[in-house]
Amino acid sequence: MKYADMAVPSRALHLWRYTPWARIHPSKVDEVPDASAVRFGVLEGGELVEGAPRIVNAEDIGRVFLSELGGSAWTLETDGNSEVIHVQAVASGHVAVGHLHLVLKHNAAVILHLSGESDWAGLHITGTVGDNVQAAFGMVNELSPNGKLLHCEDWSIGRDATLELAGLSIGGFRCKSDVRTRFTAPGGALAQAISVHGSGQRHVDHHIEIHHEVHHTNSSLNIHAACDDRSHSIATGLLTISDNANHCDAGQVFKNLLLSEKARAEAIPELEVLADEVSAAHGAASAPVDRDQLHYLMSRGLNEETAVALMVEGFMQSGFSGLENAALVDEIRTRLTVHLECELKR
Repeated sequence: MKYADMAVPSRALHLWRYTPWARIHPSKVDEVPDASAVRFGVLEGGELVEGAPRIVNAEDIGRVFLSELGGSAWTLETDGNSEVIHVQAVASGHVAVGHLHLVLKHNAAVILHLSGESDWAGLHITGTVGDNVQAAFGMVNELSPNGKLLHCEDWSIGRDATLELAGLSIGGFRCKSDVRTRFTAPGGALAQAISVHGSGQRHVDHHIEIHHEVHHTNSSLNIHAACDDRSHSIATGLLTISDNANHCDAGQVFKNLLLSEKARAEAIPELEVLADEVSAAHGAASAPVDRDQLHYLMSRGLNEETAVALMVEGFMQSGFSGLENAALVDEIRTRLTVHLECELKR
């Protein structure tokens, strides 16, 4: 289906309830504007090859829109020579779009650094994890604080394979992410962690889908959001377990730290479990800064601003505690620390 033939999605759908399509579109909803290419480059390890398959869900307006916008398209296939591959993606111009396809055939971590001054950036990442591979992918969103981002990911996990996904959202003014993972064979495992820092009037919306379509697969999802000022974080987690997917273990945890009275955070876990012999759980919690913890830090000589900053850093760092790839976790945590230190100096 073409974008011109698609109806504007209803806000009755969780995917678009808190961020309507008109608010994330770069212009008028009936237009497909001209787009420049997101510039990709490998900073360390690996090699990019121009061209990538366009994996498009014809019923999803975001993916169809990104496909029709065009932009750059690259493929990165691991060769077994690098354990960590750093990829840079730079968005510039009014509208910039990029497609990146990852073929993970070896144990490796790929870390994508997204930056740039574009008014609107679109990014579609697709990836496959080969059988018996232990792979990791992380994305750090450091876009200009005034830009919009539409970000989609589609992953498939092979037999006895492990994928760790990490996301750090600290850039952009209005961001919509839609990340979907499917298990294609038994024995697969997914550990996914996302941390969000909201300030000003920043609006960040994460929609995560994890589909257990085969038996003996495991997944975990952890999302931590620290919201200050008038910022707004939304996290929707859709977990499905098919009727023939017994012996699956899946869980979701959403935690929100509210740093001001006008900050907002929504946590919407959804479970669709059709199999009987499974373990599936979810939890969500939102709370302001713990005054006892704050008092303790201030009694040790810290001023209130520094004490709160330390609490925010600890809260956001803890979101990645379930990941085991040391290179991925170290890079994400380093970028988070640098970001929070810069925020503290403003």
